[in-house]
Amino acid sequence: MFYVKNLPWWERTLRIGAGLVAAAYAGLNLDGYARWGVMACGLGIALTGFFGFFPACALAGRRLEKNARKIRS
Repeated sequence: MFYVKNLPWWERTLRIGAGLVAAAYAGLNLDGYARWGVMACGLGIALTGFFGFFPACALAGRRLEKNARKIRS
């Protein structure tokens, strides 16, 4: 890929879970534009976990240690 993963495996797992829970909650309990907005945010959070890259962390200069990149890449 064109990017270096900047999220450790445990944070990726949490992001995927929290994003999917937020999207499911919005789909079941909200109406109108709030539903679509929360679903989009939840899916965006889940996608950052799936890809292992979060742009805000990259802007802040966050990098994984070399050992963590080799184990869970």
